[in-house]
Amino acid sequence: MSETLFTGISQLVTPRPGPQRGAAMRELNMTEDAALLVKDGVTHWVGPAAQAPTAAETVDLGGRAVVPGLVDPHTHAVWAGDRLADWEAKLSGATYEEILARGGGIRSTMRATAAAGVEELVALARPRLAALRASGATTTEVKSGYGLDFDAELRMLRAVRELQAEFELRPTLLIHVPPTEGRTAYVQGVCADLIPQVAREGLAEAVDVFTEKEAFSVEETRQIFAAARTHGLRVKLHADQFHAIGGTELACEVGALSVDHLEASTEAQIRALAASDTVATILPGVTLHLGLPAAPGRKLIDAGAIVAVGTDLNPGSSPVFSTQLALALAIRLCKLTPAEALTACTVNAAHALGLPDRGSLSAGQRADFLVLHSPDWRDLPYTLGASPVQDVFLAGVKL
Repeated sequence: MSETLFTGISQLVTPRPGPQRGAAMRELNMTEDAALLVKDGVTHWVGPAAQAPTAAETVDLGGRAVVPGLVDPHTHAVWAGDRLADWEAKLSGATYEEILARGGGIRSTMRATAAAGVEELVALARPRLAALRASGATTTEVKSGYGLDFDAELRMLRAVRELQAEFELRPTLLIHVPPTEGRTAYVQGVCADLIPQVAREGLAEAVDVFTEKEAFSVEETRQIFAAARTHGLRVKLHADQFHAIGGTELACEVGALSVDHLEASTEAQIRALAASDTVATILPGVTLHLGLPAAPGRKLIDAGAIVAVGTDLNPGSSPVFSTQLALALAIRLCKLTPAEALTACTVNAAHALGLPDRGSLSAGQRADFLVLHSPDWRDLPYTLGASPVQDVFLAGVKL
């Protein structure tokens, strides 16, 4: 049995275990001059250093603050190519439709990704995931979705599987963009061929669908969800990014893990989420990069919803390589408090991935935690442009 007592903790700050909603998102447990006992990768005891039990090994953290490791519940970290020309064209006034007509936009990423092999996709994704981890992400969700053709989607998920040897990743099959022709046959193929193969190979834990006017309809999403559940996969979706067409209501109806984006959500969607256990995942990097209205994080929390925050790391709409920055942006753009943002990026983000064993530094939870440079935990949400994270520990082991 491995056993380590961590001392020299100026503040140990954590939400309670499990998903928190509404006002409970602001309720953090803070222990000053704290100690943390980890046994076999699991938090065994937390409390004042003066009351700490003995342990086989003691590590002094030097008078710094400790918080749980962050969980990033929404990334697209596997892609090839870039969207730099698109970005410059947008800044010059080009519309997204014009960029698509020039061969740019999401379909340019899909062409580049479909042309890449697994080894290339692994090499491209590795530094992105390393950046997220250095920023504090101890668990990261990674979606497919840039392949369109099924072989490319499978290559993306196989790249994620290889990277799981180096990072704590949770893979998701994303049904992202419909083909320009043969849409009905494509959805049927997703249900009858792609999802069963992904399930057989154990390549994903969940299926995500982009439910939008320019993507998949609510009825198509319902069909895909049924196939996912038939094959033992959980479901989540992108919805209300540009238009509220019923995706959020469907997610709440079927008990989806999460519904993500929500920039276009209205009072009806907010009420539905507040009455459900489906997590409302907001993505402030998209607001920053595209200049879209921010998701109504404040209204969602005040209504009683379970709110999480993710980076949405991707080449087109959110080139955010820091989970800590997403946390900080949720405060500035979506009006969360610092305490709510920490909860959103830990236990609530873990709940969005169906992971009840992490996100809180409490007895029985996995000992994923961050040691900050500062003795005050509030430097985590305060800091912009530099990393407040000194060390990252996964299951009690420094990475």
